[in-house]
Amino acid sequence: MRTLVHDYLARSAREAGNRVALRVGDAALTFGDLADATDSLAATLQHKGLERGDRVAVFADNSVELVIAVWGVLKAGGVFVVVNPSTKADKLQYLLADCGARALVAEARRARVVAPALREAPTVATAVWIGDAQVPDVDGRDGGPLQHLTYQQAIDNPALPSDPGLLDVDLAGLVYTSGSTGRPKGVMLTHRNVSHNAWSISTYLGLHSDDVIACFLPLSFDYGLFQIFMAARVGCGVVLERSFAYPRDVLKRLADAQATVLPGVPTAFASLLPLAPFEGIDLSGIRMLTNTAATLPPSHIERLGEAFPDATIFSMYGLTECTRVSYVPPEHLTDKLASVGLPMPNTEAYVVDERGERAGPNVVGELVVRGASVMRGYWGKPDETAACLKPGEIEGELVLHTGDQFWADDDGFLYFVGREDDVFKCRGEKIAPKEIEHVLFELPDVAEAAVVGVPHELDGTAVKAVVVPRPGAEVTEQQVRGHCRSRLESHMVPRFVEVRDELPKTDSGKIRRAGLAALAGIVGLPELAEQTGLAELAQLAQMAGAV
Repeated sequence: MRTLVHDYLARSAREAGNRVALRVGDAALTFGDLADATDSLAATLQHKGLERGDRVAVFADNSVELVIAVWGVLKAGGVFVVVNPSTKADKLQYLLADCGARALVAEARRARVVAPALREAPTVATAVWIGDAQVPDVDGRDGGPLQHLTYQQAIDNPALPSDPGLLDVDLAGLVYTSGSTGRPKGVMLTHRNVSHNAWSISTYLGLHSDDVIACFLPLSFDYGLFQIFMAARVGCGVVLERSFAYPRDVLKRLADAQATVLPGVPTAFASLLPLAPFEGIDLSGIRMLTNTAATLPPSHIERLGEAFPDATIFSMYGLTECTRVSYVPPEHLTDKLASVGLPMPNTEAYVVDERGERAGPNVVGELVVRGASVMRGYWGKPDETAACLKPGEIEGELVLHTGDQFWADDDGFLYFVGREDDVFKCRGEKIAPKEIEHVLFELPDVAEAAVVGVPHELDGTAVKAVVVPRPGAEVTEQQVRGHCRSRLESHMVPRFVEVRDELPKTDSGKIRRAGLAALAGIVGLPELAEQTGLAELAQLAQMAGAV
């Protein structure tokens, strides 16, 4: 049976139209309100020429308008591309050009960033502007025609969208993720991918219509966006926050909204824990905490249990390329403390050795994922797609080779060891060192630069930049940080900057990154090596202690 992502919203609007679907600040929309607004936007986009499969970029903070834009794009038959709101003009231009965006929905207050990007985006024909700021007068590339309208004009359309004739194998969204080349790659997710993952995750979490999900994660992050999709599937509400910058204020609003589910990443939970026991804030209604992006440190699990004694904690592991891979059943949270758990429903995940054959228990190898969760590929990048989507054991099937090193215990629980390439996650977002290094080399006095991830309590893995000045020149930490802040999203700005006379290199001249960041940051690695006696883990732990 065909299931499109927006079918979830249509069903909830039909069966529970008066139930509150979304709260943002003082604004509250029912499922009926949400369905009507998204119908109007979808009809407007179609009227402006949007056709099935056309990409629409959405560039805004967490807001009612962002949520409506995503659903409206889906209903119109388009493909959503949610862009991190701290993205700078040159990267926005790259994203618009790379995906061939047909339309852009953006906050008018970000016109300084958007305008130069639009001038170099040949495919964008329509711009929808959110907010009261003046709509910029921007022509398309080479002075080509560009239609401008306000968000209010777009949702005042009384018409209904026409059926775009979608199938569940059609694309629903592109989620851009950093890659080892330094250029973001668009992960292609079909309606089947998204609807399956929303079903699978909400099923093992046990979400139901009485829940209220508290979401302060950016919707440009797939974990944040899926809170919206899962809520529509089960018919529950979402309290959407712009950020977690002021944790106590956010927690007060979540208590007032009677939130029951609190998704987060280790960074957010590390900011929350110092506020416990939350005096004056009644969070007794929180029945579930969910974590992904990085493994929760054991100390955080213990402290979260003390802060939320009535809540169940779900620790999960995922990749943008398949959204989610595994979760730790709560009853095993303590006895499988360093594990990322078992594969989620309707997904198979297993470890292969160097020959590509299934590895037995306690053997380190590459994690492979198969099932309906696996992406179609990387947009416009057939070589990168072929490198990770490879023929599986079943004739004609492609499976995802994650590039992550894992091992499984005798009970089938998976354990993360490390990544094959240099990409790492900071605050739940993938970091490609090359992308930051390109920016560092823009500084005229920088001769060499390398970016690595280092263990950090708040960030999970923090960004560290190591730079070598040109002979006779001086480079300061303040210069490096200031330049990066002007050119990069906040999570990519180095937390640590080290100035050296030279970088450690191999005989062939390649930078020895292991000499810049210890492997000891891998959660539980030395302890696991000691407990299991695995030769591979023992070797990694020894290397970590030697650098």
